[in-house]
Amino acid sequence: MENVDATFVGERLIIEETGAPLEKLRLEAFSPPQPAAGQVLVRMLAAPVNPADLNFIEGTYGVKPQLPATPGVEGCGVVELSDAADYQPGDRVIFLRRAATWASHTLVAADALFKLPSAIDPLQAAMLKVNPATAWRLLHGFGKPEAGAWIVQNAGNSAVGRCVIQLARQLGIRTLSLVRRPELLEELQLLGGDVVLVDDEAGLVAAKAALGGATAALAFNAVGGDSALRLMNLLREGGTHITFGAMARRPLTVPNGLLIFRDIQLRGLWVTRWIEHAPDAEVRAVYADLAARVAAGSLVQPVDSTHPLAAFPAALARLTAADRAGKVLFAP
Repeated sequence: MENVDATFVGERLIIEETGAPLEKLRLEAFSPPQPAAGQVLVRMLAAPVNPADLNFIEGTYGVKPQLPATPGVEGCGVVELSDAADYQPGDRVIFLRRAATWASHTLVAADALFKLPSAIDPLQAAMLKVNPATAWRLLHGFGKPEAGAWIVQNAGNSAVGRCVIQLARQLGIRTLSLVRRPELLEELQLLGGDVVLVDDEAGLVAAKAALGGATAALAFNAVGGDSALRLMNLLREGGTHITFGAMARRPLTVPNGLLIFRDIQLRGLWVTRWIEHAPDAEVRAVYADLAARVAAGSLVQPVDSTHPLAAFPAALARLTAADRAGKVLFAP
């Protein structure tokens, strides 16, 4: 194994205390460390800015940072140095566990890596860990709907929502997606959404009409509040309502009748927990399937912009831009 060039200086974003991301993040130069036995040094190609990353910086995520810390729950990189038999320099990889990806280089244990097809787009690969896997688990982890069955979801234009639409179409499952803005309807229909409606009370009426008396087996909630309740009203008896996000920052309020007379099942999904607790072979089989779809171009997430690490203020500003059209990524 070669050694790290002692003269090389990398860079990374770090926080020394939790709080507002723009206030707490700073760029730091560092010397990438030498891999020890079973470790791999990865040169980062791209890493997205996810809501979970912002929550991590704020100290509100499910995993608290050990300070000082470099954020980044996912990303794509190339093996630069390896002291692990399964990985060689030049292998393109993603990270199955949080790996401090907002950096030019990151050192990880080899068992935290997943090897990618060599021809995969690094920007799409960088977004593979979280959103496609969440969509896959939503469609498979709570009783897979039969072909032709309906699922309903809110935040249909979110990254997860778009992945659900694409995967469901490939699996023969029909989707009804609710979105906040009418200008999104045609775009998601072209992506493969069977029915796309505005997420309001009129949309609920239209959704019931579009289902034509049918009801959904599963509902995927990323919003909360009234939007989550609208999904519950589209579920079949004994149907399952899965919450995986809380964009509205409002709790679920469930009428007693939906539980007593309809036996609606309320569940939650945090894909990190699945990665940590599912059998390793199962996790890797799912990612192999998803990586093949991404490499083939049949599972795509839109990219808004890429930024060097030093331009993190501009990257954070894009997150709230009215014209943002996809994911924001760091490309060190």
